[in-house]
Amino acid sequence: MQLLGKRALVTGGGEGIGRGIVGRFLEEGALVAVVQRRPLASEMQGHSSVFGIQADLTDTKGLPVVVDHVVHRLGGVDILVNNAGVMFERSVAGITPDEWDRMIALNLRTPLFLTQALLPQFRKAGGGSIINIGSIEGIAANPQHAAYAASKAGIHGMTRAIALDLGADNIRCNAIAPGWIHSELSETYLASQPTPAEARDALKRLHPVGRVGEPRDVGDLAVFLAGDNAGFLTGEVITLDGGRTARLPLPF
Repeated sequence: MQLLGKRALVTGGGEGIGRGIVGRFLEEGALVAVVQRRPLASEMQGHSSVFGIQADLTDTKGLPVVVDHVVHRLGGVDILVNNAGVMFERSVAGITPDEWDRMIALNLRTPLFLTQALLPQFRKAGGGSIINIGSIEGIAANPQHAAYAASKAGIHGMTRAIALDLGADNIRCNAIAPGWIHSELSETYLASQPTPAEARDALKRLHPVGRVGEPRDVGDLAVFLAGDNAGFLTGEVITLDGGRTARLPLPF
């Protein structure tokens, strides 16, 4: 087991990519605290190695309290996964300051100040691993995603900066930039298309590997980044998209 005895705090770990990460961490022997707005699903509540904390992660003043609760339950923290986020579509002409602030608050501000709140615990443990969940939209963008793309590009830049600032403390920081990952939300989107079957086929053709990603794919990479085998890897943003962004579009 690659994470046996490791203690992890995962934000937004109850569904989607976060659930895939938590599932793989548990398989590899980690103890996991999931912090999110919603309670854990019933099947996760029965697992002896995971517990949930309901919290508003945009309340930066409350983050030290969250960390204290996690440390009390786990005895410390070795791994932080900043996964919680929000995504909505707004045009440049239509987005409001409040909407911009809401996007940036959870997607970009919370990861920094949660990292700050955990620093004493990481230093006490002699180091740690921080994994930020970015996006291929931090590299390119979709229409009406100015705020979302900005928040994820910010995560990528902040990842490198955190790695530089905390490297002397043996604290590593890397980011995963996922592409299209299968979820209930993505299925709803595909089902809303005029011809869902054709939409799914077209989506698969965008990926050289011939399929979209699964939450477990992100979990597999997170396990490696969290573990001791990645001890010399820090400050990197790893694109995980089945080769989608490696392909140059053809004009026909």
